[in-house]
Amino acid sequence: MTYSTRRNFALALGATTAVAACGNGVGNSNAATIDARVNQTLSTLYNEHPGTQELGNKAVGILVMPLVTEAGFGLGGSFGRGALRVGGATVDYYSQVKGSGGFQIGAQQFSHVLFFMTNEALTNFRRSEGYAVGANASVAVLNDGAALNAETTTTLAPTVAVIFGQAGLKIGATLEGVKYTRIIP
Repeated sequence: MTYSTRRNFALALGATTAVAACGNGVGNSNAATIDARVNQTLSTLYNEHPGTQELGNKAVGILVMPLVTEAGFGLGGSFGRGALRVGGATVDYYSQVKGSGGFQIGAQQFSHVLFFMTNEALTNFRRSEGYAVGANASVAVLNDGAALNAETTTTLAPTVAVIFGQAGLKIGATLEGVKYTRIIP
C-alpha cells in the first residue's frame, strides 16, 4: 500500500466516523442528558424485553449506550456515548467508536447494553484504557418479539452484550471492533 493510499484510507475512515457522529442524538456530552437517556434506554429495554430485567438484577455493572449511530459506504464507523452504572448509580461515562472496512453501505442507529456478570469482568473493563468487546462476551441481538433468558446467557460469558432498537438501512449491528473509552462530560 502506498503512502498516498494509506493517507486516503485514514482520511476516509475519519470522515465516515465524523459523519456517523453528526447524526447521533447523544452528541451532547452533558452528564445530566446522558443519564436521562440511559434511564430511558434501560426502561425501554426492560419493558420490551422482560427477560433482560433479571439479567440486569444479576449484573454487577451495566454499561448503557443509549444511541449508537453507524454508517458506511465501503469504509464505515460508529459513535455513541453512555454511562456505566454500578448498584444503580452512574460511576463513569464512556464513548464508543468503531471503524470498519469492506463491503458495506447504509446507516443505522441502535442501542446496546453491556451486562458485566462478574466482578472480574467489571474490573477489567474499568481498568482498561480502551476496552474492546472480545471473545469473552456473549452478544444477543434483540428484534421485535425476541426473548432473552438470563439463565442461559449468564452461563455463557462474564459479559453479556444486548443490541436492540435497530433502525436504519444497514444490515446487521455488531460490536466487533468497538472500543470504549472513559470520558469526562
